[in-house]
Amino acid sequence: MTAHMTRGVQFLDVHATYCELRAELDAAYHRVMDSGWFILGREVEEFEKEFARYCGVEHCVGVSNGLDALHLMVRALSIGPGDEVIVPSHTYIATWLAVSMCGATPVPVEVDEATFNLDPTLVERAVTPRTKAVMPVHLYGQPADMGGLTQIAARHGLRVLEDVAQGHGARYRERRVGAWSDAAGFSFYPGKNLGAYGDGGAVTTRDAALADKIRELRNYGSRVKYYHESQGWNARLDELQAAFLRVKLAHLDAWNERRRGLAKVYLEQLAGVANLVLPTVSPNVAPVWHLFVVRHPERDRIREALTKANIETVLHYPVPPHLSDAYRQAGFARGSFPVAERISDQVLSLPMGPHLTSEQQALVIREVRKACAVR
Repeated sequence: MTAHMTRGVQFLDVHATYCELRAELDAAYHRVMDSGWFILGREVEEFEKEFARYCGVEHCVGVSNGLDALHLMVRALSIGPGDEVIVPSHTYIATWLAVSMCGATPVPVEVDEATFNLDPTLVERAVTPRTKAVMPVHLYGQPADMGGLTQIAARHGLRVLEDVAQGHGARYRERRVGAWSDAAGFSFYPGKNLGAYGDGGAVTTRDAALADKIRELRNYGSRVKYYHESQGWNARLDELQAAFLRVKLAHLDAWNERRRGLAKVYLEQLAGVANLVLPTVSPNVAPVWHLFVVRHPERDRIREALTKANIETVLHYPVPPHLSDAYRQAGFARGSFPVAERISDQVLSLPMGPHLTSEQQALVIREVRKACAVR
């Protein structure tokens, strides 16, 4: 996302969130500054309570970013060298990195090409005696098939760890994501549905012992200052970001409803456009449309045409993790995961966010239709 665009349509207008909530956010800033307390204080404690309640779980642990959220919940379950964790073939690389950081092996499984999320039938085939957990990702804001995945996990004695970096507030069968698993990791990167004004993250869980372990690990392995029980990390959510998140959490559901309205318009007005594949919504889910991702076999040409029309788009994601240099040592070659590769070659994220205007969206739709009509 760019900081400013003088004309055209930004992919996401982050500054608009501040403009809408300026008075509340400024008050939160002054509250923290006047307190003189900046690390693991009242703001973090209150945000943890509020976000746990929002997600429908007993515990929330604020951490420094989304990757640390995923990493610490894997580590807290003592998953490490020799263990395997099933991950989607198509996801942001942080899902894989969290497993690798613990010394365990990420085992990629292809996603459902319609929903971009893990296919439970393929997950079950990938389970081995070394498998300890499965980590579904609610990609682009659409919940994964948690019913099918939790049933498989129960049959094989596996942990379920949700990657909810893009799914704040989404529901599967009337229950919010983040409440379907042993633990769930959230990112509060500024562009998320619930975003801070810097980095931030959290883990939600119903397990009191697991939450306590993550609190220890995020704070240098210490529950009591200067007494260290393990070799932990400095992975704390800071007070200022927690204060901002408390303000924005109160507006999250309303902002998600705006996103749903925009998605409805996109789906209606882009239906039937030649060679353009629109998102598919699974039954029994309520997505939050973190991203509106279309596919086209000539994606790069379509994107170039939109850029010329001053419409900003993003690729989520152009390189699947198994083909990135970071996982070269794993020995995957092109063709190893054809669904993920095909998706990565075709995906294009259109502007989406609670402050996208109807006029801006109409321009995007008009230019997409125009570009796709070119032969």
